[in-house]
Amino acid sequence: MHSMKRPETPPLRRTVRSLPIALLRARETVMGPVRDMLAGSPVNEQKWRVLRVLDEGGPQDQNTIARAASLLLPSLTRILRVMEDDGMISREEDPGDRRRSIVRIKGPGRAILENYGQQAAALVDRLRAEFGEAKLEQLLDLLDELQALDLSR
Repeated sequence: MHSMKRPETPPLRRTVRSLPIALLRARETVMGPVRDMLAGSPVNEQKWRVLRVLDEGGPQDQNTIARAASLLLPSLTRILRVMEDDGMISREEDPGDRRRSIVRIKGPGRAILENYGQQAAALVDRLRAEFGEAKLEQLLDLLDELQALDLSR
């Protein structure tokens, strides 16, 4: 009886060279210190991102905030409800489209940005110093290119 030879399967890529895993590891390298910084604050990283987006772009509708803060709309809706209850933001009906609401920062939200902004800037400065300005800019450019791909086809 002769044995059939199985076709060789290509070796699995090592996880150290797996893009999804590498992106998660890199995210933790960057976000770990941010989470530590926010541990003593009244916000988590998602609420921080919302405040940053509103600070940078001014009053915005929820869809725009969700895209800019990389949050799913249902999650953002829950987050905004809590932030509104805590007085960090306000939501008002858009006079041009009653189905939309416009979100803006209120005093307590602005105070959080002011209280933690210098620490956040120091983390970015440290990253730029240790990783290098040119490499950081190149990485950001490459990540923008990667995001623009449509791999869902």
